[in-house]
This record gives sequence, C-alpha cells and structure tokens, in this order.
Amino acid sequence: MITGLNRKDVTRLKQINIHQDQDPSSGFNRAGRVIGGWVRDKAYNDKDGSPAVLPLEGEGQSFTALVKQYSGDMPVRAVLDELLRIEAVRKNDDGTISLLVKAYIPKNVDTEKIFILGDDGADLISTIDHNLDAQNRPPFFQRKVVYDNVPVESIENFRTISGVSGQQLLEKLDELLAANDRDINPAVKGSGRMRVGMGIYYFEEDLDVNKSEDQNKKEG
Repeated sequence: MITGLNRKDVTRLKQINIHQDQDPSSGFNRAGRVIGGWVRDKAYNDKDGSPAVLPLEGEGQSFTALVKQYSGDMPVRAVLDELLRIEAVRKNDDGTISLLVKAYIPKNVDTEKIFILGDDGADLISTIDHNLDAQNRPPFFQRKVVYDNVPVESIENFRTISGVSGQQLLEKLDELLAANDRDINPAVKGSGRMRVGMGIYYFEEDLDVNKSEDQNKKEG
C-alpha cells in the first residue's frame, strides 16, 4: 500500500533491466485513488451527493466494489487497513465504512511525505521552467496572492477559508480530469498520453522572527 505497487507492477519490475526501463511511475497512491472515486463517483455517493456510508462487501454500492474499481488489484483488506491507519475512514459498529476526509494525506510515514514533497516541488519547478522559456507557447497558469503586514489574529481564519476553498476547487478539477482519464474511463478517445493537473499550496512566514534573527546576527 505504501509504495502503490500492485502484483502486476512487481512482476514487471522483476523482469526488466532497470537501466533500460523508461516507463515512469504514475506516483498515484492506490488509497488516494479509492478516496477520489468515493468522493466523485455518483455510484458511491448518497442522495445528497456526499460520499455514502458503504457496507464492506457487496457487488453494488460497497467498499469492496469501490476498491476493485479504483485500486487495480490491491487486496480490499490492505486498502482498508491503510485508510484506517491514516484515519481517512471509520469502521462503524454495524460493519459499514464511513469516509472522514476527501484527500489522501499520509501520517507518520516520512518516506511517503518526502516523495510527495519532492513530486510537488518538481511539478512547480517544471511550471516555472516552462514559463521562463514560453516564447511561442502559451504560459502555464502560475499565480499567488500574498500580503506582508497581516496580524497574527487573522491567520487562522485565512488558513481555514483558503483550505476549504482550495479543496473545493481541486475536487471540481478532479471530477473534470477523471472523466477524461482512460484508466478510469477506457471509452475515452484521443491520441497521446499526457500528465496534467494543478497544485495549490499554502505558505506563511513570521517576519518579526526573521527580523529579530537578522538583528541578532548584525549585533553579534
């Protein structure tokens, strides 16, 4: 579950020469794919359009059916254990499964966090590189909003609102991309194979602390 490798991946990796392998890993965690399907696929939503509380087994609207559809050939038990470990789901007293979050967020797995940070950083740098050299190409979207004299008391409200708004935008874009992804919808027609997406990140900096540290360095 942590590596995202299924049995087919393991078989392929055991058969290849690593120096000749040019097939890039998608880097998409299986548990994240299950959560995404649970959130956007109406077959696993309740009448209000929210992720439904699912029975563990069954051919229709069930956790087992969800995992089989969105995780490749990962064992249902392994996916459930991983989602329980990161506190993304809750197993109810009646045996049903409830989704608690709308995104895959690893907990206490340093290697996985490092991989995600590295992957996100590479995408941002790639966008910057494209925009610096976009002579005859349309630039990629790259924007940010920042102010440098905001009181501490305003931070928590902005952090909350920006997180909710960012999640809503990503869910809308996820639904759009999922409808055009051939892994999820094999009937989608078209040529080539493109990796496309949008990332959102939050930042804050305590300028008083930095100013104090700079002053101490000068006095020292």
